[in-house]
Formats: sequence, structure tokens, C-alpha cells
Amino acid sequence: MRDENTSISLVGRVALVTGSTTGLGHEIALALGRAGARVALNYVHDEARGRAALARYTANGATGALFRADVMTASGIDSLVDDVTSRLGPIDILVANATPSQPQRALENYHWAEVQTMLDAFVKSPFLLSQRVVPHMKKQRWGRIINIGSEVLDQGAPHFSAYVAAKGGQNGLNRSLAKERAPWNSSVNMVSPGWIPVERHAAVSASDKERYLETIPMGRWGTPDDVAGAVAFLASDRASFVTGADLHVNGGRSVQ
Repeated sequence: MRDENTSISLVGRVALVTGSTTGLGHEIALALGRAGARVALNYVHDEARGRAALARYTANGATGALFRADVMTASGIDSLVDDVTSRLGPIDILVANATPSQPQRALENYHWAEVQTMLDAFVKSPFLLSQRVVPHMKKQRWGRIINIGSEVLDQGAPHFSAYVAAKGGQNGLNRSLAKERAPWNSSVNMVSPGWIPVERHAAVSASDKERYLETIPMGRWGTPDDVAGAVAFLASDRASFVTGADLHVNGGRSVQ
């Protein structure tokens, strides 16, 4: 039985989680759905994988729908927000999670197109998504925007400058919007995970994983559920006085 004094409830809320048919995004969608939100699951490439993700989501008793849209483009964002609003209702909670592949190479070997892709994913997309959802949040004087960041912004990462620079831009957007939206009782926060292996890390060597694990003060791997729980908290009324935060979910690696 749910204890309303301690548990997180998002009943009556509509959430959009971009890039939510695999990995961290899917666990975030599940956490919000289990808390009672109607969640829009988003994908762009693999319809079969998307339908399988929706089946897993609804098997947990959660309510939502699947939406195909490219959130790296303005037209894709416009159609996605319109479709979600039409099918589920106006968006109360936005989780900007979608990510493309992240090339790692020395600065002199980057192509600008790769840098632009990072900026499109982590600055352009969150900016345009937020721009589309804030009128509803302003009107009802309640809203949650949660950006999924990364520990690399604080850690620094060689051969990863395009990704780190774009995440810095996303963090700056997060901080600015937090103050801008606060008068309308809307919060804007960031959750910054460490390396949490999911499907796309299947090819990473055991030795690389062991080296990273040795740097985690808590001595264990983080899980997608660790990240999802942090997002669900920030989406709830239990975090109503938290805004502008960058919550690190990495077992203490960001402690200097």
C-alpha cells in the first residue's frame, strides 16, 4: 500500500522522456510511470525496439504511449510535442535524455560535423523542447524540466572535448532556466550520472570497466534505477524547493 506521506506520486501528470526505449531513458520512463505519470516514450530509429519497450513499460501497469520523432530537429520537436499533447495531454514533466553516439578522439582529429551533432543533442534539443513546454507550465504554475547531464563536465575527459563542451552548454542552459522559471513555480534541474553500463556499452572491454570501477568511492557500479530514482524525486512535489541543481549520481566520483 502506498504511503502518501513518504512515496512519490506523479498521478495526473504527463511526462515526456526523450530517447526512452533503451538504457537510462527507459528506466526513467518506468520510474515516472510507476509513480503514476502518463509517460510519452520517444525513439527515432528502431520501431521494433520501441514497441518492445512500450510492452515492457505497460507490463509494469504504467500508462503511456510510444512516439517516433527526431528530437535533434526543430520539426521533430514540434511534431512530438503536438502529438503528445493530443494523445496524453499537455506536458508537465520534460526529461531531456536523448543522446547520439559520442565519438572520442584527439581535438585535431574531430570533424566539426561531429561537434555540431553534440551541440544539437545537448544544447539545441533541450533548448527547443523547453521552449515548447514552458507556456503550459507557466499557465498552470507548475512544471519540471530535468536535463540528463554527465559527470564528465566536472571530471574533464581527454579525447572527449566535443561531448564535454556540449554538456557544458546544457548545464549553462539548465542554470539560466532555473532562475527564469522559478517565479512560475517550475523547477529546472540536472541529473549527472557517472558511467553506468547499458546496452550501448556492450563492446567495452572488461579491463576498461574494471579500471573505472576502481575509481568509484562507493565500490560498486551504479544502475539505471539509481538514475531513475533521482529523476523521479526531482519530478515530484517532494523536490518542490529544489531548482538549478546538478545532482551527481556516480558513487562519489565528483567529490574532490
